[in-house]
Amino acid sequence: MQTLAIIPARGGSKRIPRKNIRPFCGKPMIARSIEAALESGVFDAVVVSTDDEEIAAVAESCGALAPFRRPPELSNDHAATLPVIAHAIRWWEQNRAPVEFACCIYATAPFLRSEFLREGFWVLKEKTEAEFAFSVTSYAFPIFRAIQLGESGQVEMFWPENEMKRSQDLPEAWHDAGQFYWGRRDAFLERQGIFTARSYPVVLPRHLVQDIDTPEDWERAESMFQSI
Repeated sequence: MQTLAIIPARGGSKRIPRKNIRPFCGKPMIARSIEAALESGVFDAVVVSTDDEEIAAVAESCGALAPFRRPPELSNDHAATLPVIAHAIRWWEQNRAPVEFACCIYATAPFLRSEFLREGFWVLKEKTEAEFAFSVTSYAFPIFRAIQLGESGQVEMFWPENEMKRSQDLPEAWHDAGQFYWGRRDAFLERQGIFTARSYPVVLPRHLVQDIDTPEDWERAESMFQSI
């Protein structure tokens, strides 16, 4: 039974073209995720799921495997992550070996560190009831005092009852850090979602978390990376 790292990396990124292999602080972006996975020492193989020959070549030059090409129905703008991971697991089992654990690692996670991958693996193995373990971080501001803009542009609170409460008296809230998702083989193949009572967090510091969806995000991430 093997443990896989699976890195989804399709070629059709729209907002940042070719972002998975675009140079990020001197290396292709995907290289950062591959290096962290290899450095963790917990994977039997690091597999890149892609529909793109150039991405496959870059991934293999960085030490990963790209033994198949993702089918078109899993490579469009609407393809969800779980079916992509399930496809990779099924391919590996049909062509290589049975899978026990898998970890989806995003290609655009330059702040990923190997110790957090090891921690997620430990959580999944130690908690027998756990199906998933994934990266989370805390919101910088209490979300229970969040506001929205009404139809006329006026301010409205989502929870007006919290307006006069002190920030420190409100619950702390967390969000998906978008770096990795550990899971048992059957959970990836059978579940429709990850955010359940059988999932556990791997807590990351906020300074190691940055979504990269726009050119502005990219510039901010490079500045953060250089400062670290």
